[in-house]
Amino acid sequence: MASALDDDEICNDDYYSLLNVRREATQEELKAAYRRLCMLYHPDKHRDPELKRQAEALFNLVHEAYEVLSEPQARAIYDIYGKRGLDVDGWEVVERKRSPAEIREEYERLQREREERRLQQRTNPKGTISVGIDATDLFDRYEEDYEDMVGGMPHIEINRMHISQSIEAPLTTKDTAVLSGSLSTHNGTGGGTINLALRRVTSTKGWGEVELGAGDTHGPLFGMKIFRNLTPRCFATAQCGLQFSSRGVRPGVTTVLARHLDKNTMGYLQWRWGTQSSMNTSVVRDTKSSHFTIAVQLGIPHTFMMMSYQYKFQDEDQTKIKGSVKSGFFGTVVEYGAERKISRHSVVGATVSVGVPQGVSLKIKLNRASQTYFFPIHLTDQLLPSAVFYATVGPLVFYLAIQQLVIRPYLRAQKEQELEKQRESSASNIAKKKQEAEAAVLLMQESVRRIIEAEESRMGLIILNAWYGKFVTDNSRKHERAKVIDITVPLQCLVKDSKLILTEASKSGLPGFYDPCVGEEKSLKVLYQFRGVMHQVLSGDTEPLRIPKQSHRIDSDT
Repeated sequence: MASALDDDEICNDDYYSLLNVRREATQEELKAAYRRLCMLYHPDKHRDPELKRQAEALFNLVHEAYEVLSEPQARAIYDIYGKRGLDVDGWEVVERKRSPAEIREEYERLQREREERRLQQRTNPKGTISVGIDATDLFDRYEEDYEDMVGGMPHIEINRMHISQSIEAPLTTKDTAVLSGSLSTHNGTGGGTINLALRRVTSTKGWGEVELGAGDTHGPLFGMKIFRNLTPRCFATAQCGLQFSSRGVRPGVTTVLARHLDKNTMGYLQWRWGTQSSMNTSVVRDTKSSHFTIAVQLGIPHTFMMMSYQYKFQDEDQTKIKGSVKSGFFGTVVEYGAERKISRHSVVGATVSVGVPQGVSLKIKLNRASQTYFFPIHLTDQLLPSAVFYATVGPLVFYLAIQQLVIRPYLRAQKEQELEKQRESSASNIAKKKQEAEAAVLLMQESVRRIIEAEESRMGLIILNAWYGKFVTDNSRKHERAKVIDITVPLQCLVKDSKLILTEASKSGLPGFYDPCVGEEKSLKVLYQFRGVMHQVLSGDTEPLRIPKQSHRIDSDT
């Protein structure tokens, strides 16, 4: 439920971080943390008017956090809605006398209602644009043509185009209408179709669909499709259609039976009857790091066997490399390629196809959100090594050049703009947090002096230096400026019985801390002494930290 909190509130007013307790903290843990901070910030401990005023403000903030987290109903509201929910949102929708479990149930009910309203407004548009390019003149030019066209440009033409678009319109929570259309042209001739499908979810186990269509090349279409879960591990689909044309009515039937063979593997059996009758069986295994498919089809006009493998790299760009081989009555085709995420919503991929008698082709695909752009480029009808080489190396060189010259600078500039906007919107709040942190450090001085004296007397834990913020450790980023704050005093103040324990919450909410680099990745670096030996640790912002540890020890050689 904590995930429902707004990001700004988590960073700026995280009560759990302020008290340095886990989100699952018990009442005893909350009370111990509260008492410790009360002893530190109690106004009566300070005679200086300015320090007394600052202590009173921090004392009230700690008291507010404890009051919320120690009261079950208020804590449930805070966990779900954040601090704002305590003022307006949470108490408007639930009664104060309800239990935390009832509050969560009410919140989940409201979430479902919001999802249903959002569903009513969503159309989920999807589209595909395919542009076929004939570039065979680059490699298949005849000698006499070459002599006639010395110094001329090779002839490259667009020989086919296809555009399709669909939208979904939820009518009710169970009924959906899908409107789709397409336009195609090939070597100067073309046509289009339009389809309307009505889908109804009949139960948790299945749904049914009725489809009506019309086109200038195929004529009217009427079809039906049903889906049904037969068992928890097995499902089936059945589809039938009637295509009306000047030659008569052409019926068609397709059935698919699928079964989970194990957690990551599916088996499929497909039977199709109509203008292109066939039987197909396939096994698909999909894991976190790979995707494997093997299929066999017997049919008219195509009978083939196909095997493909895809490897998924575990990087932030979601890079994938793939290869496949397909052999049948039409010949043999070998394909290999790769795809990679280039921005938050865009994925680009390239595939080289080498076949007999198909020749060599290059297929470039760009997925942008729910839109797909596909560019199949036919290079040659023959198996030419030069065509295979340029189809392989050309896209790779082009991608690397565009990546360095366009994509990375654009993404870097976009990220800087977003960070700048975030800094501007939170500037006043960060200034306030900085003042509070500086005031807290002043109030901690006397307590820290006593803690250090006690720790020195037993050769315990002494925080020598501690910094929090953005560190620049990569040589390639030396031009960037480190943005850190000194938090030696606040950390020493949290030491108790020669131990320092920080929870998994963001450290920016701890007393004496603030966020020095809004929106950027932050770390905590601590140099400390324990039993007279130097130790050092670098920890992520939201990682839990417990010191001292043997693994933090600095070798005397170092």
